[in-house]
Amino acid sequence: MTTKAVIHPVILCGGSGTRLWPLSRQQFPKQFVPLIQGKSLLSLTAERLKPLLAAPETDRLMLITAAEHRFLAREAMTEVGLTCNLLLEPSGRNTAPAILAAALALEKRAGPEALMLVVPADNFIPDAQAFARSVRAGVEKAQAGWWVIAGVLPSYPATGYGYIALDSDSAQDAMAAGGNPHGAYPIKAFVEKPSLERAQSMLLEGGHFWNAGIFLVKAAVAIDSARKHCPGMLEQVSQACEESLTGAQTSRPRAETSPLKAAAAEADDLSLGPSFSNAQSISIDYAVLEKHDKVAMVPFTGAWSDVGSWTSVAEISCNPDEQGNRRIGSAYTLCDSHDNFVYAPQRPVVTVGVNDLLIVDTPDALLVAHKSSVEQVKDAVAALDRLGVSQARLHRRVVRPWGAYDAIDAGDRFLVKRITVNPGSALSLQMHHHRAEHWIVVKGTAKVTRGEEIFLLTENQSTYIPLGVKHRLENPGKVPLEMIEVQSGSYLDEDDIVRFSDQYGRA
Repeated sequence: MTTKAVIHPVILCGGSGTRLWPLSRQQFPKQFVPLIQGKSLLSLTAERLKPLLAAPETDRLMLITAAEHRFLAREAMTEVGLTCNLLLEPSGRNTAPAILAAALALEKRAGPEALMLVVPADNFIPDAQAFARSVRAGVEKAQAGWWVIAGVLPSYPATGYGYIALDSDSAQDAMAAGGNPHGAYPIKAFVEKPSLERAQSMLLEGGHFWNAGIFLVKAAVAIDSARKHCPGMLEQVSQACEESLTGAQTSRPRAETSPLKAAAAEADDLSLGPSFSNAQSISIDYAVLEKHDKVAMVPFTGAWSDVGSWTSVAEISCNPDEQGNRRIGSAYTLCDSHDNFVYAPQRPVVTVGVNDLLIVDTPDALLVAHKSSVEQVKDAVAALDRLGVSQARLHRRVVRPWGAYDAIDAGDRFLVKRITVNPGSALSLQMHHHRAEHWIVVKGTAKVTRGEEIFLLTENQSTYIPLGVKHRLENPGKVPLEMIEVQSGSYLDEDDIVRFSDQYGRA
């Protein structure tokens, strides 16, 4: 067997990441947020996969993500210079249905022997070469019909991770291999999220590794093992793939690329059908791997984090000062404040005489939590959601396929937005029943359609869009268009939009 086999990377890009609220929200999950040195975890993951691609300029990754996040996913790939095909989920159903959908799609596209590398979008692994070595070490076993998992050598007795157990001889070999693994070792057992006492015992005992949720497997093996262990789920996912629509039916070319180029990039995108939402929501570990007899592990001894909490973000993103404080942005830890993490990218945040706090400041929500309660952030977000607090799900700044807008002020019968339109992009041709709009260009050039008129506006120029008039905003220039929009009327919510044409395929 050769280690130069063609590897087809698949990135699992679902999930809402509520543990990193208020920066990560359902509308803009953590994998898309620029968390590490101005880059998103998804972008870093894609960059890490480049050494495994035979031809990074042309080889396509497969991304599995929510339908509502497809533009965010494609934008992240554009930023790192990679192309991708998207598999769009109508609803999140955990890793087992997602991986099976990817296996079915890959089998159809590249054949049953296609080697699928499944990686989460939200892992942080800074050493791309060490990661590539571990993946290649598992190729031979995967080609022989095994599921191969990456196991991370634990550095502390974590209770939030699943563990992989090897027998003593395999464990010694795996640990001796260090950063240069030479193969995959059959797994003795899985241990799911242990108690602290059990985790400490396993760390002292050795031979146990964190389950990183990274899998290497042939498409046919993934499908056959699902047929054996969870046939009902496989049937639902297969039906969803049969119901799926291609990219040409679900999306439209980006304005800044040629229609032919954009259509080619999206031709193989699939929007999974409604049967996908009926599949059991379960991890691939529970559904298949813990029942399967041919599962092996490749050791990974490099730095690894699933960035599952603000504690992880703090450790990754900045070093502590002499008082143990980790600070991002305009954070000031004064008067014997120590061992805090303060995230303050936009305005000064000052602590006075406090310790062991996590403070995360955003334009529309502030989180203050004790470090010992970091795992309860997701519970707090759920409580806010039940109370109808919009910030539990939505950001003030909203990303759209054409750019973004920030609702900077609001009151009775008015709303003020700062709108950014990407070069070459355009909003839909639309009208509103309940509001009029004033547009003021701050930067760049705007092409405005207002009823039968089409005209250009430049910096410091403005126009008025009366209620009930068809209109469109476009950026024909080479730099981002920035403008202020003042809405006035009896009803200002986003659902007061009637679209007549839209290049992004939105209703």
